[in-house]
Amino acid sequence: MDALLTASGLVKRYPGVTALDGADLDVRPGEVHVLVGENGAGKSTLVRCLTGVERPDSGTMTLAGAPHAPASAAAALRAGIQVVHQELTPIPGLTVGENLFLQRLPRRFGVVDRRTLDRECRVLLAEVGLDVPPHTRMERLGIAQVQLVEIAKALSREARLLVLDEPTATLTSRESGRLFEILRRLTGRGVAVVYISHHLEELYEIGDRVTVLRNGRHVTTRPLSEVEPAELVRLMVGRDLDQEFPTREPSEPGEELLRVEGLRVRGTPAGPPGTDSGGVSFAVRSGEIVGVAGLVGAGRSETMRALFAADPSDGGRIEVRGRPARIRHPRHAVARGIGLLTEDRKAQGLALSLPITANISLASLGRVSRAGLLRHGAETRAAETMAGRLRIRSAGVRQVVRTLSGGNQQKVVLARWLQAGTDVLIIDEPTRGIDVGARYEIHRLLMDLADEGRALLVVSSDLPELIGVCDRILVFSRGRVVADVPRAEFDAERILTLAYSGFLQGKEADRP
Repeated sequence: MDALLTASGLVKRYPGVTALDGADLDVRPGEVHVLVGENGAGKSTLVRCLTGVERPDSGTMTLAGAPHAPASAAAALRAGIQVVHQELTPIPGLTVGENLFLQRLPRRFGVVDRRTLDRECRVLLAEVGLDVPPHTRMERLGIAQVQLVEIAKALSREARLLVLDEPTATLTSRESGRLFEILRRLTGRGVAVVYISHHLEELYEIGDRVTVLRNGRHVTTRPLSEVEPAELVRLMVGRDLDQEFPTREPSEPGEELLRVEGLRVRGTPAGPPGTDSGGVSFAVRSGEIVGVAGLVGAGRSETMRALFAADPSDGGRIEVRGRPARIRHPRHAVARGIGLLTEDRKAQGLALSLPITANISLASLGRVSRAGLLRHGAETRAAETMAGRLRIRSAGVRQVVRTLSGGNQQKVVLARWLQAGTDVLIIDEPTRGIDVGARYEIHRLLMDLADEGRALLVVSSDLPELIGVCDRILVFSRGRVVADVPRAEFDAERILTLAYSGFLQGKEADRP
């Protein structure tokens, strides 16, 4: 079958970096073509070239047999190439419906036809399984819900080629399964799909062929059915990874560092009849890694943000090291040794245009200042110490954070909280958008931090990740903890059943 899109010998250089060094790709109509490689392998740069965001320095591209050199993303869109980027770009002040149909809002008599907009929006949201009113403003959505809106937006346009960059990074297995059903329908109609993900199990579930990039170069293109997972990892990273998760010797946890009683996120609805509606309660001890599991919208991230006072709460009691802690602002949480690594590190966790030094010192400026003046030498030395400890790969601590790989960006945020002397770390989606090799490093770091006596709360949509690294798992459903599962009882099916339990009860209670 002739390829719909080809890229041959693409080269793209930035100052001091060659992002693409002879990259090749060919995508056929009706296939899901998996594109894999470590962070920094050139995947995102290749996509930017295909979609008109960047222009390659050399090489050729064709679309349906004709030369393809889009001058802009809009030109690529007109040519039938639709992309859902890993870095989401919604407009917060607009509604879900307005974001979905931006620049093509249905009109009647010269004004926006709200009834038609509402109807068409509901159809698209139902297709991706997102149950929110079309008039909801985007800033009220969690990152997983925003991801579903972006996917719905892509589906709303007639596309010949759909590019999905880490589309399931924040989705649960249920939402991911719905997405795969949609992709099968699209490929059945002849749409070509380029699919980028670090989750190997889903690649084998949905992919037809795979192209591997390493250091900006094309390594191989083969039917996915002919490549074993271990070989695929070896092709990506250039070495063998003996196991997916690091091993850790079991040990008894130490003193209780954090206790939360009756914490309720503002706006959380009352629970179904017969359930506890007194908010969220749990405790974490020194040396523990406690996972936080649940479906999208279960209240996992919202509760952690309320605990950190990044979002408002409607009451609750917090104790740190056995003493009541009044936390009404994030600075109060930081002062009591609590740090938050947000699920969207680029939008909420990093100052992308600043260097590594500034990003690491943001939460502990007092340690590198004197009389209110920043001591650049002290800041640099502190950053170099942390960069060495966490093995942050860079050209130096003055390198701008935007240019780092996802794994190294996550390490920079970790370094910030370690520099601040944090005892309790809340880590939301620790390996979102991070390649298989860097994931192992992040997991090893989490275990090392727990072994040093810190308490970790790890929120993740990746259940195998929680099972692989945690000592116990708190299961959230409809804004509440429905179970506290110890490691000896870890079972994916049981945890998913618990996560669905409150949702199903809620549906029963909502029936007239």
